[in-house]
Amino acid sequence: MSKFAHLVLDIPLKQSFTYAIPVEMESFVIVGVRVVVPFGKREMTGYVIGVTDSFEATYQLKDIKRVIDKESLYGEVSVSLALWMSRFYLCSQGEALSMMIPGGRRDSSTPALAVEDDETIREVMNLSTDQQKAISAILAGKASMYYLYGITGSGKSEVFLRCTEAMIEQGKAVIYLVPEITLTHQLARQVTNRFANKVAILHSALTPSQRLKQWKRIKSGEVLFAIGARSAVFAPFENLGMIILDEEHENSYKSGNTPRYHARQVAQQRCREEGAVLVMGSATPSLEAWSMIQKGQVAELRLDSRVGGGVPPKVSVVDMQGEKHTISKRLLQEIKAVLARKKQVILFLNRRGFSYFFHCKSCGYDMQCPHCSVSLTFHQGKGEMVCHYCGYRRKPIQVCPECHSLDVGYSGFGTEMVEQDIRMFFPQASIERLDTDSAKDKGHMQEVLDRFRKGELDILLGTQMVAKGLNFPGVELVGIVLADSGMNIPDFRSQERTFSLLMQVSGRAGRYNDQGQVIIQTFHPDNAAVQYALHREVDAFFDQELTMRKQTGFPPHTRLINLVLRGRNKEKVSSEADKLEGLFEAAIRSYKGKPSPSVLCNSECPLEKIASNWRHHLLLMGEDASSAHKVVAHVLEHYSSPSGVYIEVDIDPLQML
Repeated sequence: MSKFAHLVLDIPLKQSFTYAIPVEMESFVIVGVRVVVPFGKREMTGYVIGVTDSFEATYQLKDIKRVIDKESLYGEVSVSLALWMSRFYLCSQGEALSMMIPGGRRDSSTPALAVEDDETIREVMNLSTDQQKAISAILAGKASMYYLYGITGSGKSEVFLRCTEAMIEQGKAVIYLVPEITLTHQLARQVTNRFANKVAILHSALTPSQRLKQWKRIKSGEVLFAIGARSAVFAPFENLGMIILDEEHENSYKSGNTPRYHARQVAQQRCREEGAVLVMGSATPSLEAWSMIQKGQVAELRLDSRVGGGVPPKVSVVDMQGEKHTISKRLLQEIKAVLARKKQVILFLNRRGFSYFFHCKSCGYDMQCPHCSVSLTFHQGKGEMVCHYCGYRRKPIQVCPECHSLDVGYSGFGTEMVEQDIRMFFPQASIERLDTDSAKDKGHMQEVLDRFRKGELDILLGTQMVAKGLNFPGVELVGIVLADSGMNIPDFRSQERTFSLLMQVSGRAGRYNDQGQVIIQTFHPDNAAVQYALHREVDAFFDQELTMRKQTGFPPHTRLINLVLRGRNKEKVSSEADKLEGLFEAAIRSYKGKPSPSVLCNSECPLEKIASNWRHHLLLMGEDASSAHKVVAHVLEHYSSPSGVYIEVDIDPLQML
């Protein structure tokens, strides 16, 4: 009597496939293993979601070729979660499941973390009153979702770890999510030491096989605690008690590939389904979370004082109009004073490279990437113009190719240019730069951060890597070199992002004393985000931003769905977008619910071309969460894109470039 396996594949087809199980494999093919199967003219990895003794087919079923796993990697919980994701994010169950499961073929050992005895590891013995109240409230479990809202340095991590210890004592599992950018050895060392190695650590530096080993430790019940970036939300715990979402506002919780899930939404679903508690935390909540707090959907817990005894830094704004260098006279003066006191400085700039772009002062020519609709960035260290989207490189030029003028130059500035200026002004200081370019060398980032923590460096200059989650006792001054870099992006969230970044970076100064100060350099000193950050008016900023979003009809008051069509043929992509718009308009006309959704735009993407693909997008909006979703789901169910045109669906997009 033959057995049959129902499985899903990592393809955009919303159905399962049935294969015959050869007799010699029957004991190995169970729910939760991966198998190799013939599919068309190729072989693919399939994910078994069901096994049955009988199956009536009107055609000859193909046999499974081989079984990849000796034991089950996932259970009914994962299968059910993948099904929910396929409905919510409009992808296939196979795409969702394949994205959850580590891709390794066999487990391999995870690199050991050296445990050091420093101030980041020792357990905090004395909790503040606010911390104790928060821990008691969370463990009492009267609400299903909590938000730990506290200034930087107020001890949110200690609250999270105490709650984790209490959960594990009850035999329940905990998932602790952090943005990839803050998943430093600092935090990994802390939890490894405190939980006696009974913790699985999942992050992007692990190979697929190393991730698989950690995954199996979780599945077998060997550990009850997993810490990691976005995808750790899928950790296959059977008895989940709590999911912690630290730095909830971070954009890195949103996936950039299909399915474009958000870890906060997946965590909410898992907690609902599995009866677990969701605890989020940040000094600057996302507007979506702020809205949930205001509506009473999430219980708010506040931490208002710094546990290290420091006070919030003094913040001041410098207008860059008329300044000759990347560092203003005022910031130079303060750096000099701090270095004289043998203290440290962090300089933050959200741009890597030497300068933003090349342009001709005679005809206005702007050197763009031939494959993408973006300007090339000059990297002086490599002597190259580089595209930060597709990696295209070319040598800089001295003559305009359009009008042959010699009056050409480079505008704007990046971390390389700031580094050059700082070295010129402070030749005696020890300076290091940390950005995506310098961090490519293995171990370089960790070595720089360790040296800075030990006081061996005077000035640390960097991009987002130095902005958040890092705790350096010697830092007295933080300089935000240019607050404007995110303001001019055509995105309704640009103010929220600018404000959040200013507040987060400000939190690095004066953690242990009252000498901390922050200097914000900007060409727009009157900008609302800058002014609210200057006066540390977090609640006021979020309240006015929420009001503005309501007036303009943007999330969180509405749901947006962005559909991006891409392909090598510009006309084909454009006409397909028009065809799809017609299908949406017809579906909206026949939509029975009230209020009905609408198509906000059908146009070229702001970045019209990336990696030689032309891009067009359709943006739909619904006043209630489900209307736009229902219309898009209905249309896509009956639509298939022609060859050469690919479609990506982004529910609740965080950026629309």
